[in-house]
This record gives sequence, structure tokens and C-alpha cells, in this order.
Amino acid sequence: NECVCSSSGEEEGSREKGVLYRWQGYSCRVTPERLLLSRPVLHAALGTLHGLLLTDGHVYSFGEQPWKLVESHPAGPVIESALSGQRVISVSAGSYHCSAVTEDGLIHMWGENSHGQCGVSGMDQVSSPTPVSVVDGETHPPQLVRVLNVACGAQHTLALSRKHEVWAWGSGYQLGLVTSVFPVWKPQKVEHLVGRYVVQIACGGFHSLALVQILSPPEVSQQARDRCGQCKQSLYTMIDKDDHVIISDEHYCPLGVELTDSKEGRRSGQSSPAQTPQNKNSSPHFEVSPLTSKNICEDLGSSVGSQKNTTSQEAQPDPALTETGHPHLRRTKSTPYPDEQALKDYLKRISDQTFAEQAEAPSLGGSHPPSRQSSLTCPFRSDQSDELTLRPSSPALSRTDSITASGRQRADPLQGKKSTSLTDIILEDTEAHNRRGSLPGFSPAVVGAVTTTSTSESRNLLPSLYTEVWSWGRGQEGQLGHGDYLPRLQPLCIKSLSKKEVVKITAGANHSLALTAQCQVYSWGSDKFGQLGRMNPPSTVPNLTMISEGIRVWDVAAGQTHTLLLADGDCYQPILYYSGERVLENTDSAHPLSGTYTQTPTLLPFCMNIGYVSKVFGGGLNCLALADQNAMGFIATIHELASAERKFYCTLSKVKSEILSPLLALSLGQSSMLLFQGMAGSFSKLCHLTGQHSVSLTNFLQRGKVIKTLVLIKNTDLFMDTYKEYCDPVGNFLVMGGFQSLLKPSQECFGKKLELIQTLLEPKENTSPYDLLVNLFYMPLQHLHGYNRLLLKLAHCFEVYTEEYEWIQNGCSKYEDLARLVSKQRRDAEATFSFWRNFKGKNSESLRKPSRRLVCESSNKALALQNAGRFSASWFILFSDVLVHAQFSSHYVYPLATLWVEPISDESVGQHGLKLTTPEDSFVVLATSPLEKGKWLRAINQAIEDVLAAGLNGRTRVSRSSQKGEPPASRTSTYTFSKEGRLKDATYEGRWLSGKLHGKGTLKWPAGTVYCGTFKNGLEDGFGDFMMPNTTFNKFERYQGHWKEGKIHGFGTFWYASGEVYEGSFRDSMRHGHGMLRSGKLASPSSSSVFVGQWVQGKRTGYGVCDDFSRGEKYMGMWLDDQRHGDGVVITQFGLYYEGNFCNNKMMGNGTLLCDDDTVFEGEFSEDWTLCGKGILFMPNGDSLDGVFDGHWGAGLRVAGTFTKHFEALRRERKIPVAGQHAVPAEEKWKAVFDECWSRLGCETPGEGVYEKAWESIVITLTARRRQQRDRPEELSRSQTKMLESLEVIPQHVGPVTPDSYNNIRRYLMKACDTPLHPLGWLLETLVTVYRMTYVGVGSNRRLLQQAVEEIQSYLTRIFQIVRFLFPGLPEDGGFILDSSSSSDEVSSSSLLLPVLLPRLYPPLFTLYTLEKEREEEVYWNCVLRLNKQPDLALLAFLAVQEKFWPVSISVLGEKKQILPSTKDACFATAVETLQQISTAFTPSDKLQVIQLTFEEVTQDVQALLGKEFLWCMDDLFPIFLYVVLRARIRNLGSEVSLIEDLTDGSLQLGQLGFMLTTLKACYNQIQLEKTT
Repeated sequence: NECVCSSSGEEEGSREKGVLYRWQGYSCRVTPERLLLSRPVLHAALGTLHGLLLTDGHVYSFGEQPWKLVESHPAGPVIESALSGQRVISVSAGSYHCSAVTEDGLIHMWGENSHGQCGVSGMDQVSSPTPVSVVDGETHPPQLVRVLNVACGAQHTLALSRKHEVWAWGSGYQLGLVTSVFPVWKPQKVEHLVGRYVVQIACGGFHSLALVQILSPPEVSQQARDRCGQCKQSLYTMIDKDDHVIISDEHYCPLGVELTDSKEGRRSGQSSPAQTPQNKNSSPHFEVSPLTSKNICEDLGSSVGSQKNTTSQEAQPDPALTETGHPHLRRTKSTPYPDEQALKDYLKRISDQTFAEQAEAPSLGGSHPPSRQSSLTCPFRSDQSDELTLRPSSPALSRTDSITASGRQRADPLQGKKSTSLTDIILEDTEAHNRRGSLPGFSPAVVGAVTTTSTSESRNLLPSLYTEVWSWGRGQEGQLGHGDYLPRLQPLCIKSLSKKEVVKITAGANHSLALTAQCQVYSWGSDKFGQLGRMNPPSTVPNLTMISEGIRVWDVAAGQTHTLLLADGDCYQPILYYSGERVLENTDSAHPLSGTYTQTPTLLPFCMNIGYVSKVFGGGLNCLALADQNAMGFIATIHELASAERKFYCTLSKVKSEILSPLLALSLGQSSMLLFQGMAGSFSKLCHLTGQHSVSLTNFLQRGKVIKTLVLIKNTDLFMDTYKEYCDPVGNFLVMGGFQSLLKPSQECFGKKLELIQTLLEPKENTSPYDLLVNLFYMPLQHLHGYNRLLLKLAHCFEVYTEEYEWIQNGCSKYEDLARLVSKQRRDAEATFSFWRNFKGKNSESLRKPSRRLVCESSNKALALQNAGRFSASWFILFSDVLVHAQFSSHYVYPLATLWVEPISDESVGQHGLKLTTPEDSFVVLATSPLEKGKWLRAINQAIEDVLAAGLNGRTRVSRSSQKGEPPASRTSTYTFSKEGRLKDATYEGRWLSGKLHGKGTLKWPAGTVYCGTFKNGLEDGFGDFMMPNTTFNKFERYQGHWKEGKIHGFGTFWYASGEVYEGSFRDSMRHGHGMLRSGKLASPSSSSVFVGQWVQGKRTGYGVCDDFSRGEKYMGMWLDDQRHGDGVVITQFGLYYEGNFCNNKMMGNGTLLCDDDTVFEGEFSEDWTLCGKGILFMPNGDSLDGVFDGHWGAGLRVAGTFTKHFEALRRERKIPVAGQHAVPAEEKWKAVFDECWSRLGCETPGEGVYEKAWESIVITLTARRRQQRDRPEELSRSQTKMLESLEVIPQHVGPVTPDSYNNIRRYLMKACDTPLHPLGWLLETLVTVYRMTYVGVGSNRRLLQQAVEEIQSYLTRIFQIVRFLFPGLPEDGGFILDSSSSSDEVSSSSLLLPVLLPRLYPPLFTLYTLEKEREEEVYWNCVLRLNKQPDLALLAFLAVQEKFWPVSISVLGEKKQILPSTKDACFATAVETLQQISTAFTPSDKLQVIQLTFEEVTQDVQALLGKEFLWCMDDLFPIFLYVVLRARIRNLGSEVSLIEDLTDGSLQLGQLGFMLTTLKACYNQIQLEKTT
């Protein structure tokens, strides 16, 4: 709150700011006395006989101050030294006490304290400012409440906290506290206003006022969902999304039933504890009962009943209400909220803190004269002015108020009908707002979340106009405004002021004043001395003071018996009016009052001489005016700006109430009415913003005038958006001929010459009624010129180089641009209207759209269609959104968003051709001259630019900034196809390139088919998601994957309506390549199966694995045309194993069948499991049956043949068939997978291609994925993104490979194989999938072990081929890399690739090993368990380990411990632990390393006993190692050994490692033979 000087800032200027003048009464001879202070005054306050002044940092007091213990009172202002350095921001004075509020929100009080009004206990008078703390005891721990403002009365004080709650102390009803013990020394919260957002407080002598802000209207529409069956009010609100407790039980009927007036509408304080008469019906004392769910319902009866016999002015209750009985708290079914019981429990829970709303008998009494009742019957007539905007509803309820809120009931006939028309809704909602409006909890931020941005912003930045005035205290002069003379113990809303946009309240000793945004003053209370400034009774309800037309009041002050008004007159310098008691001059008597007074406010003539007054104060008999001199024109300009805005708002309000409202009630015809309503709605918004802004400017004038806080410049967007939002509907209304259709109704309403509009507009010369109407609605837009002019003027008050100058200039240019745009839009609208008026063509109705504007047309034959017939007439009309080509009876409409135009000049066309391209057409038009051609080209391009920039429905965007004057060829837009063909009736939304679908987009057909993905040259191409309804199954089929030239092509997943899912490669919309098909029960009820393998043109052909779950069979082998054909293997879940030939889906020809018990049959088959022909049957014991077999296996066989019982010697010679002879060779398996990988590397056939191109393909794939990831960052984790980044770097691979580059290649392969997006990663992932598909489940059969191992070896060979293709420098498998030190490393596919591949395949593979070795491992394990029962020394002795190798002591945590005969698991413990790790290693080389480490550990232990020179011999080593193996207790040691043998390079099996592996194997065999006895 600092007083800012203009930037010239000279001392002189500062003296002319904040000058205070004081005077008493009125007469033509009154001259104000100037209070001389060295600093500008910022704020002042007056008591009965004293006053306070606030300057920058100091508080001064003057007048009679008996509490100051001094002999004589000085004449002039005296500084209050106790407050120096306290940074005081406001002062206030009661009749005989004072207060000051500091920047930190702390209060200092001093003066008369006999009634506790200073809040300092134990003192009758407080001589100097004393801090008074306001503490909220309800919080834990108690918190200090920061204060915004204080108001002082005769015997009480009110404080407004920063949380917008009211606190009170002192004595009397006027505190509004629930107590009868006075004085109240400690500030207490006025519970009755808790939860309401109080913005101002004022104290009269013995009454109090509060100005409460309520929610703005847009939220209302959110609330009209579930209405109470009784009072039709909404049961819950959807706005309070943040606080669910609040949401639920916000509404209840029974309390505060309002039966009187519909015009004043709702009783505003549903949550006020209403006052029930105690003794009979008129006692002014009240009783407060705690609220419970029981008396909510009971109260209805009593409140309705009691109203019948209260004061005589009371209206009779509406019978409709009383007949319906109890309104229920029942919820409608659709609600997502708690039920009735929950509500009751909730009410019970909070009843301790909440006070009942008692039936409001006395207060309802005379709040408005009965004559108003007429408005019940016709709500449209007198209320229209108020109803135009959707009126406010409420912010959130606080916990305490959540039940007491909004229990009003309305006897409004509108409530009965379910209204659909816009006006009705508006009216209904206006009436229907619950009073919760003034309930808070609603920080502006929360509101913003619900409403549009502009609403939330304006709520934050600008003062609200949605307010209510609440009053309480003594009422014997009518100063409470409730229409009676009764006191009120608690705050009650003055209903008649609810829609009046009150922005300031103030009170004299016995009268009250309210100033509205429309610059009107309402007064009520004592009028003994004419202080109400009006003649019309009654004085118990607010009524307007009588001020002559055109005078706009913008500040008010009240003294003991007078009222002071600050207003705008004809010029910008403010003028002062006085109303009240006349004060005699030059009398020395103690009573200077003359007894005469003014009838109505009187102008004070001296006001023009004291400068620009910005604020007035009153108190006792004194008046104060705070004025500024006009330094550098700054003050005058600010005043002019504020005055212009107030005048503008008054004009807009008049238009709204006197013109718009009556017109809205007329019937215009549906289309015009909708447009008119849209325009009226935008007008209301603009009007409301202007009102808020005018109040904001008044505040700006009174609070420091810091230019940076000027909303007009600080938030230009808010104003610009609102003006633009208004400009469009007015233009639309004009284009559609709305003003023409409005003319007649307007003349019926306002007379032939529209005199009312003439008075509002003050037209220059005789204007036609039509023009008057148009000008009236364009009038608000002219105000932009005013902003522009005044801001320019304001800028010139500052030096050109200052920041302020630049800041204002910047805002100014924005308004100038907007004004220019608005007038251009008006010209466009008028041109379009005259075009339609003279339009001769047919079908104008279908072309005439509200937002469509004419750009240009070729009625002068300037454009003609190329190759048109002699008699054809073409007429081209360019609108703002479409190009229309009209012929005799038909016309074609081309939306501009999908129109491309290019000039052409070749021989066939001549020089003046323009080629127009649209999604379905392309044609050439010829211009008559180069000039015309240029004009049309520019016009069309500009129109396209505008459409793309604005965005059709906000969806079209321009991708790149286009070249000068030429819209981009690539753009985003929506189009619906109409011509016959594949796309007929389809709607496309997405990217285009020169008339073709190109880029990302969505294509939808009416039947429900949808494609969402990328396009190229008009066809689906790239990745896409496609859905198509299937009528047979009544389900959708869906494909997600790659496309090429409109067909499914590449990798993807297809979900069929039948329930089948195919994941794999496609070509020409058929399954082709490698893929997996899952069929569920839905596809074929008898079977569910999974097939993975090769497809050719939609059929299974090549190698594949099919797992048939319903039959418990798995087939692995060759296919042809969807049938098993060629070599194959079948395994069943019962352990049967068949391998051999298949033909036409059957086992046919030679085959081998192996059973679980080792029975083997080799011979001919004719069908599945059916033997037919020659064969040999081998028994598990070696006997055989040779002959001709016939029959189904498992159902009895017919045999003609020879049974042979073989002797042992012969048995060894007989070759019993083993599994794998007829299986498909490993290198023939999964060819399609490897082919797919090669093709992803850009090679037609394996190994044929250029490796540079392969690397290019890899990088393109990865980069595309990274780009995609930028759009959707949530899809990949950070580590995956990092991995992709590192893979984009191609490792160096030129020239022979060195050990370093070999390590780089190995690291690269590790990363590549971890990333499924990399071709190698995809290959690995797919191979793992197919391997698991083959060898898990039914395929987990020991007979498959050999095939499983061979398959892995073939993977290694084939992947190594790809790696060598990518890194040509790598030697062949088994080759060597020469090191600089001339040693060499061997390169092998297994050492390079097994570490990547084996960990993923390990579980199914190892399971096969354990099944194969099951029997011998059982024997081995039993031996291990038995032998391990012995202590260490006993076991060593048993294994014949020489005693010199027995450890004597072992070290445990650094301590030596003797080995005793009973010690167990202590000898060679580290070697045992090392060997146990063999189970945790995956690759054979890792397992070999573990064995090597074990040998080293044993050697170390022995060397520690026998010295470093010790060398092993096998006889010594074997027993010790056998001990280690036994103690290691490795469950599947046989499997481990076999796996190492099978998958280790031959080179590794030689030498030291080979010896160690052989030793381990020997131990394994030895353990099986050990006898433990």
C-alpha cells in the first residue's frame, strides 16, 4: 500500500499526493480544512470525537482522546510512537476506541475499554496501542490468526481474518456470538459465518455488517443433477471434488423453509441459525438448539406451523409445500453417494459443533412488502434483468456447515417443470442457487478447476460481484435491513441485496449503506436526519438513495448522522455529495447541530477545488476526503479510466436489463433464438468482466496506484479473450439475418423508433432502426478504442525509457490490434450478410452457416472450369471455411482444410490456370487475366492459412510455419469421403499431403470399421491398429501391426472374432512367414491349441510345433497346406513318443513308437497310433517280437510273427532304436525365424547382402523407436532408453578383429540381444519363445533331450553366421584372434553366444537332463545322503584319504579350532562351498570355472598342511575330491556333468579343464557304486 509518484518522482509531487481535508456538515460556505502532514496520507478513520491517520509507516491521532493521560490535547495530529516501526497497513476507529493492523496480520487496540471493546481484560481505558492476539483454540495446537482488517463500533470490535472468517469481542448482540455473558474479552469466532467467504466487515454503533462472496454461476450447471423431491433443490454438488465428506449431505429441506417471495429468491442464509420464537411469537430473544438428525425432520412441521401466526406481514405458506408433508432426505438411485443411514450417522457425529437452523419466523416477517408476491405468478416479468446471467451458487461447505446449508425451499412455479429451453434453465438456476454460495472452502484455485480458465482467472484477479450482505445486532431503527425493528443475535442475510452486486458496505451510528458495482447506493436504518438520502419509506429495507440521473457513486462513508458519497459527474474529477444533519458554523456551544438536515444528497461545491478525491471517511459529525493533485496527468488519466469503465458498465447493465431481458422472453424462431441466446450469454460475460474491472479500478485508485497491478495490462489475455468471445456470436447473428428478425419484436417492445436504444446509444444523426440495433450490439466492442486511447495517455505520463512506459505501450498495442481485428470482422460479417441477401442460387440455406464469412466470388465470370461445355456456367464462391463450386442446380462444397491449390501454366492450359486438389477430386480452373489469377491464388491460400491457424473445431494444426503466403502441403485435418469406392462414407482425421492421406491418422467407416495408424500416398502403410466388426460372432476383429500399400504386411497381431489370436508375419493380408496361432475354446469348442511355426500364403507349411491341449498331444515336425506332412514327432501327456512319417495329417509309413517303460515298436503305421504292416516290438528286458502287426496301440494288437528271447551276449549286439532318427534335423527347424531376421537386416536370402545396408536398417529401426518414445515417454524405462541410445552407435568393425574389438563386439551383442527392437534381440526373443513352446509342458520328455541339445547347437551356428555378416572381420567358428603379444584367443560361437542364449533356455533344457538322468541320480542321491551322516574324520577315513591330508585345525573367524572326531562339515569347507556354486552357473564354461576353483581351493588347503612344493598324484587327489563332492550335496550332479559335456567346445575338453571334468564325472560314478558298510 504505498503511494507511488509518477516516475519524475520529484519531492514536490509527493506533497500533492494523499492530502487530507476535513469539514463538518454542508452549506455553500463550508470550506474544508487541510490537515498538514509531511507525508502523503494512505488511510484514515474517524470516531465520534477523534480520528486516526496512516501515512507511510506512521499512525497519527487527533481530536478528543480522554484515554490519553495528558493535561491538554494538542490541536494537530500527534504521532502514536508505540506503533512506529510496526509496518501498519490499516487503521479503524470506533466511537471511542481505535485499532491498527500490521503487515503481519497483528492487531493493536487502544481507547475506551469499559465494554471489552479493546480486548484487553482488566482495564477500563487502554492509553496506548496494545497488541491483541486472535487465537484459534479449535486447532491443535492453537494457532495465531492473522488478520486482514478490523472494524470498530460503539462497544464492540470485529476482525476479518486472512482465512476470511469473522472474529468478535466487546459487548452486545452485535457480536453475533452464541453467548449471553458480556463483555467478551477474548476474540471469538462468529460461528455463524464459518464456512462463508467474508470479504468486508463494517460496524455501526450497535449493529454489524458483513459482505460475503458467493460462487459464480458457471458452477450452477454442474449442480442441477439430483434434486430434492420436496424443494427441487440439488441434493449434492459435484463441484467440491476435493473434499468428499463435504459433497455428500449438503442438502436438507426442513429448515429455513421459505414461503414468501420468488423475486428476492432464495433465503440467503440457510445456514444461519434461524430464530424460533420463544414466548408466543414476537420475542426478540432466541434460543439455539443443537442439531441432530432427529430435529432436522421434526423442525419442518414446527417451522411451517409457526410461520402462520408470526408477524402480520408474513405471507401465508404455499399449500403445495405443507401438503407434501415431510421432505425426505431420500437420494435418487443414480447417485454415487452414501445412503440415508450414512447421512444420519454423519449428522449425529457433527451435531456437537453445529447449531441448528431455527425456523426464521421473526426475520422473515417483513423483509419485503406483500405487494411483491405478484412475482410468484409470473417469474419472467420483473425478474428478467436479474436472471440474464446464470446466478451464483456456492463454494464448498465447511465440515460444520455441510448440513445446515441450502435448506431453502422455493414456491416457484418454474420448479415444477423439467425445462429444456435455455432461458428456462437460466431462470430456474438463478432461483435455485443454494445459499451455499457464500460458503467457502473454495479457494479460487479450486473454482478454476471446475470452470473455464477465464472464470477462474477473473475470480483470482478481479473482485467478485456475486455477494450477499449479512447483518446482526440491534435493529430498533431498522438498521439491519430485514424489514422489521427486531434485533438479531446472529448474522442473517439481507435477501433483497442478494443480486445487487454489492461491492462495499459501511455503517453509521444507526444506519447502513451498501454500494453496488452499478454505482448505486442502498441505504436503510434511521432517517431522522435525512442520512438515508431518500424520501421513500420504509427505511427498514434497503432502498436506493435519490441521486440525479448520470451521477455514478463509487465510494461511500457514514458518520453518526450523515452520509458522504463520492461520485463521477460530467467531467472526470470526482464530486462529493452530503446527506444528513446540518452543522452550524461559528458556534462555541457544545451542540453545534442546527436541527435542520438535507432531504436528499446535496452537492458540496468545494469538491472541485481540492483535487482528485480517491476516498472518503465519516465519523461523529466529521467528514474526511483524501485527495491527490494531478501530477504529470497521471492521476487525471487513472480517474478518467476508472470513470469511463464505470460509465461503460452502467450502460452495459442497462442494455442487459432493459433490452436483452425483454428480447430474450420473445419468440424469434428457433435458429435465431439460439444464436441470440449465445450472443446474450457472451454479452453477459463481457458485462460481468467490465463490472469486475470497474470495481478493480476503484480499488486501484484507493490502494496505492502501483501501475504494475493494473489488471487491464497485467492480464490482457483475460480481456482479449472475452472480447473475442463476444465478437464472434454478434457477427454470426448478423450474418444469419438475426438483426432483421429482431427488428419487428424490438419495435413492438421499444416503439417504432426504438427510443430506448437511442437514449442508450446517443446516435450521431438519424439512424435507421435496423442500424440502431446493430450498433447497439457492436457498441461494447467500440470500448476497445477507449482502452487504447487511455492507455496511450497513461503511457505518456512516464518517461519513454522507463519499464512502465514499455509495459503500458505493449498492452496498448494489443488492444489496438484487437480493435482493428474486431472492426475487420464486422466488415466481413456485413459483406457476408449483404451477399446472402442478394444470393440468387438455390440451396442457400444449406450453405449459410453462422460462422461462415464470404471472402470472394466469381460472379463476374472471372474463373471458369477447364474443358467446360459452351453453355455450362460455373460460379466459384470462396468462404472462410469452404470453396463452393455452384452450377445450374447443384453445388459442390470443398472444405478449405483439405484443399490444395497450385498455379499451372503449360501449353494445354495457357497462362492463367489454377489446379485445385481435394481428397476426391482434382480440377483446373482458368482465370480471365493474370491479375485475377493472382487475386484468387492469394485469396484461397490466405483463407486456407486462416482455417489451418484457427483450427477446425480446434483440431486442425499447421505442422511447420509455412512459406510466405503459401499454406503447407502437409497438414492435419478431418474429412468425410462421399464418392463410391473403398472409402465411401469413411471419415478420416489426421495428416495429409497434397490431397492424399499421408502420415498419422484415423479412418472410420460408418459400419464400425476403424483404422488408426500411418498412411502413405492415400493407403495404409506403416504401423496401424485396425478394428472391424464381425457379424457372425457379433464381435470385433482387430489387427495391430505393420501395413504396406493398403494391405497387412509385416509383423503384427491379429485377434479374430472366433477367439483365435495370430502373432507373426503377414504378406498381402495373409499369414506368411513365422507366426504363432492360439485357438481357444471359442474358436473350436472341442479343442484349444497353440501352433508356432512357418506359414505360406495363409497356410501352415514348413516346420512347426503344435500343442493340442484338449488331446494332450504335441506335434513337432513338417507341415504342408495346414496338414502334418513329412517327418515329425508326436508326444502325449501319458509318455508315448512317436517319430516317423506323416501324410495328410496322419501317421502313415515308417515310424518308431517308444513307451514310458522302454517298450519300443519300429514299423509301419496307417493312421494315428494304428499299426499296419511289418514291424518289430522290443520289450524293456530285451526280448523282441518280429512280424506283421495290426491294430490301435493301447487297444490290443493282432500279431503274426516270431518272438525271440535273446541271451545276454546277443542282447548287446541288437540295436534297439533310439529317439531322434526320424525327427526333423535341427538345422531345418525355424528357418522362417532366421529368414525374417535376415530380411530385417535387408538381405533377400541368408548371408546375401551388403553389411553396410544391414547396419543402416538396424539404426533406422532403433531411431524410429526412439522418436516414438519421445511422443510416449511412459512406454520405456530410463535404462531401456539409455540402451537404445548406446545401440545407435555402430561398433567399429573394419579390418581384422583384435582382442579389444572382440570385447567390444561381445559387449554390443549382449546389449543387442537384450533389446527386442534390435533384429538380433528380436531373433533371440523369438527363439526363446519357440524353444519353450517345444520343450515345456508335454514336450518335457526325456527322449527329446538329444534334439533339444542339437537345436541349441544349430541356433549357435546360425546366429554366429549373422554375427559374422555384421562383423566381417571375425574369424570362422574355431578360428583364432592374434594378440599383439602373439598369444591367441580362440573365437567360437559358443563362447561368444552361449552366455547370451543359454540363461534364457536353461530351465527347459536342464529339466530334460534331470528326466534323462532320473534313475541313476536317485541311486547317487541316496548314497550322498547316507554317507553325509558321518563326521568329517570318519568320512575321510572311509574314503581312504591318507592321514597326512587330514586337517588338524581350522580357522573360524580368525580363531584356530581343533578338529575333533565329532566335527562335521568343517574340513575343506571353502572347496565344498565353491563346488556348490556349480548349480548357480548357466554356461558350461562358467561351470568348468567353478570346478577349477574347487580344485584350487583343495590344493591351497593341502599346501597349507604340507608346504608349497607339494604336487598331486591321482591316488591322493581322487579320494579328497570325492569327499568334497559328497559334502557339496549337489542334487543333480549327473545332469550338470552331462550338460557340460554336451555343450562345451571340444577344445576346452582337452587339457587341464578336461582332466578336472573327468575327475568330477568319475566321482559321480564312484558314489553310485559306494557301499556304505
